[in-house]
Amino acid sequence: MAKLINLSVFSAFFRSSSAGGILLLICVAVSLGIANTGMAGSFENFLQYPFGFQNETVQLRYPVLLWINDGLMAIFFLLVGLEIKREVVEGELSSLKQASLPVLAAIGGVVLPAVIYSLFNSGEATANGWGIPMATDIAFALGILSLLGDKVPSGIKIFLAALAIVDDLIAILVIAIFYSSELHTDYLMYAGGIFLLQIAFNRMGLKNIFFYVLPGIVMWYFIHHSGIHATIAGVLTALTLPTTEDDTESSLEKLEHALTKPVNFIIMPIFAIANTNITFESNMPGGLLGNMGLGIVLGLFLGKPAGIFLMSWLSVKSGLSELPEKTKWVHVLGLGLLGGIGFTMSVFIALLSFNDAGHQTEAKFAILIASLLAGIAGFMVLHRYNSAKSEK
Repeated sequence: MAKLINLSVFSAFFRSSSAGGILLLICVAVSLGIANTGMAGSFENFLQYPFGFQNETVQLRYPVLLWINDGLMAIFFLLVGLEIKREVVEGELSSLKQASLPVLAAIGGVVLPAVIYSLFNSGEATANGWGIPMATDIAFALGILSLLGDKVPSGIKIFLAALAIVDDLIAILVIAIFYSSELHTDYLMYAGGIFLLQIAFNRMGLKNIFFYVLPGIVMWYFIHHSGIHATIAGVLTALTLPTTEDDTESSLEKLEHALTKPVNFIIMPIFAIANTNITFESNMPGGLLGNMGLGIVLGLFLGKPAGIFLMSWLSVKSGLSELPEKTKWVHVLGLGLLGGIGFTMSVFIALLSFNDAGHQTEAKFAILIASLLAGIAGFMVLHRYNSAKSEK
């Protein structure tokens, strides 16, 4: 009997809307624990262990960490892209005014943090890190939002996901233009040809998912070798899958349903464990008061929410955009704070920005602190508003 009850509780947990977020936080704690014990070296060696296949023409042998961040996360971006396309066709983003809001908000959330960082670091050796506070970590931001379950309007999740994808696209362009030493346009052209093929399959009315997923895998390979972050292949593939405006289950919706649980309970936890293994050092707190530390922390914790909120307010008041259904301005503020969770993409830009190991370490710690503050503040704003509303 006890066993049946335990299984029932276990099953109920994984069916709850907040389960993914809770599991993500547990994995963050586990990863930080590993990084600050005797297992740190072995775990880092595992993440850097080369895995895969290669020969004279095909290179598919990469470190485990790259397979996670560029491979598994492409599947995550595929799922998010599917959700956004469905909302554009038949849901919260189906009108131009609704669809324009996350785009404009993302622009505000990119520009202001970069300006704040530059104000602190102009003329300094750390000036090249202006791109660090621009990025939102979509996986962690959506993971924290999922802790609130159905206590926030459904449109908020779509707004945040769309905003974060636009944010990441801008970050990818920034990396390609300002932080990449070499961009291979031939591979980009090959990837573009694959994308056009997927669009052609859509126009031909082909509904089998494999007509889109298999070319998407090839496109991932080409984009990766072009020098651009390969997760964009997931978004591009999602945009080409066919869907319908009625209640008929489309190819897009079938794939979306198939990916939801594997992404929430396998891919995102693996991502969290692999990317939060930061080893704390005694000099890290002091770095928060330096120009770089202040630029990152204030850029993410203040610049992101302020940029997102102000641009959203201006676009709505000017009539260019409109808020999602049942969404209040306090929701936009909470969402903006969650946008300040920079983490993985911010760390990636930090590694590209600095050759000095000390600067890299200080930047990682500042990103971690800023993301932690932003995540807690965003959760509390949304949770307290809902609690106050429920008491009335």
